[in-house]
Amino acid sequence: MARKLRSDKWLFLAALALICASVVMVYSASALVALERFQQPYLFVTKQLMWVCMGIAVLSIVMRIDYRTYKNDKLIWAFLGLVAFMLVAVLFSRPINGTRRWFGVGGFGIQPSELTKLAAIVFTALVLERRRHRIDEISYSLLPIGVVVGGLVGLIMLEPDFGTSVSLLAVIGVMVFAAGFSYRYLFGGLLLALPALYVILMQADYRRRRLLTFMDPWADPLGDGFQIIQSLIAVGTGGVFGKGLMAGVQKLFYLPEPHTDFIFAVIAEETGLIGASVVVLCFCVIGWRGLRTAMRAPDAFGAYLALGITLMLVMQAFFNISVVLGLVPTKGIPLPLVSNGGSSMLLNLLAVGVLLNISQHQHMETGAA
Repeated sequence: MARKLRSDKWLFLAALALICASVVMVYSASALVALERFQQPYLFVTKQLMWVCMGIAVLSIVMRIDYRTYKNDKLIWAFLGLVAFMLVAVLFSRPINGTRRWFGVGGFGIQPSELTKLAAIVFTALVLERRRHRIDEISYSLLPIGVVVGGLVGLIMLEPDFGTSVSLLAVIGVMVFAAGFSYRYLFGGLLLALPALYVILMQADYRRRRLLTFMDPWADPLGDGFQIIQSLIAVGTGGVFGKGLMAGVQKLFYLPEPHTDFIFAVIAEETGLIGASVVVLCFCVIGWRGLRTAMRAPDAFGAYLALGITLMLVMQAFFNISVVLGLVPTKGIPLPLVSNGGSSMLLNLLAVGVLLNISQHQHMETGAA
């Protein structure tokens, strides 16, 4: 009798815990902001709950689709064509806070760069599976990845969205390294990229200010340093047990957009070290089970795909939390599965669904518990 497919329950429970925390904390962080701006205190949490429901529906469908279905050249190129079209089209949209990253559809914001990350990971996984036996032949194995991913990253940079560009390049770089690419070539490429990185950081005034603010936020406490200072105050005043849900102070028009990029600061203030540690623990579980799934995947495509998705989720969480704690310069990177944001929530849950499907085949073919 055929073995019944089983998903990784720890991975699923960690993701479920994060989205439950998302609904609660988005309401807590956004109620007064929504009341002040739109006279609707439940506006943001209602939209977030709708996206969560759609995301769970997508997850439940995707986790039942054999991940090897995506090993289709026509499907992948159509996927890449769609995201490239969206990235070009969004450049002609109405700017929001000086950037062009979102489409407005029926009152909801769609961010093409979120879909781009998944498209790039699927494409890279397919190329690596087929060409990993000659991984150090750059023109054969890495040129297709460099052209496609480089083109997508270039379009994201035009929005501009430096944080997403860097995180996507980091994910693809680790996938290539895991495929056996020589560390000498990898480090050599990083050294060659340093001058270009310096130019990119210094040519834009806002990036240069962010870097200087990161080094000394108190040099301009009421200007560029205001955001990170308020974030650190929120984290520090939360103590061990926190001030209690809805009792946070820094979200009251001190932290800009507390329900998005700085929601972890609100979590730390209201639930304390314990609540913040639970969130970090959930991402650690996702990282652990995701890497376990990658190592036990039945084929190379599944292994690289699981690795890429796991890195996408965990690395983004690492950068977001590091920004909140003042460990890296401020970037507009949301906390996956937690921050307010429809397209981010939907795409992250879709990615978790793919990861859960790979874990099903791992159980079936290796008998792992």
